Amino acid sequence: MVKFFLDSANLEEIEESVSWGVISGITTNPTLIAKESGMSFEPMVKQICALLGNNPVSVEVLGTDTDSMVNEARLLSAVASNLVVKIPMGIEGLKAVYRLNQGKKKIACNVTLVFSVNQALLAARAGAAYVSPFVGRLDDISWDGVGLVREMAGVFKIHGIKTEIISASIRHPRHVHEVAAAGSDIVTVPFSVLRQMANHPLTDLGVERFLRDWERSRESEEM
Repeated sequence: MVKFFLDSANLEEIEESVSWGVISGITTNPTLIAKESGMSFEPMVKQICALLGNNPVSVEVLGTDTDSMVNEARLLSAVASNLVVKIPMGIEGLKAVYRLNQGKKKIACNVTLVFSVNQALLAARAGAAYVSPFVGRLDDISWDGVGLVREMAGVFKIHGIKTEIISASIRHPRHVHEVAAAGSDIVTVPFSVLRQMANHPLTDLGVERFLRDWERSRESEEM
């Protein structure tokens, strides 16, 4: 069954969405964290990880070379047991993922900014637990983001690749429907899209009609 992650660093949004019982993880990035104020980086990450229990929380490194990515990843992984390190796709990133998956203490990695099946295959081979194709950003340049997810899921299935696909850069509820149908393991969504997914105008009209009919029946009984 497809899983839903929340793409946010807002503690109120995270706490609210977790209370719905539908969120299986969190993804963040430097942009999302920079938007939040009032708490420094490490305490914020610790609190997010605590809210998610054993579910994964992806936090991105800021380094651009392999050594700095690896060092930063090791520091981040010590913050909480459910923390997953986000590593940007690229040769330096692949080297970092490979090194972080060697030895006894392996660190789970989510390779982000993936825009092709070839990149996803390399990330999976290097040892990534997750790969994140950016659906909306591909659509922005007139490429088929959902089509990429479909191809990626098909190739992973053929070769028995266990790396999970996280469809990211989700812009609207239709994206969620489409990537789920395309075979994505996980969809990470902003809180605004999660709220939209729960609503439908016909649902609202149906509730209004049921309540109106109930009130009419009560009035008839009283007469």
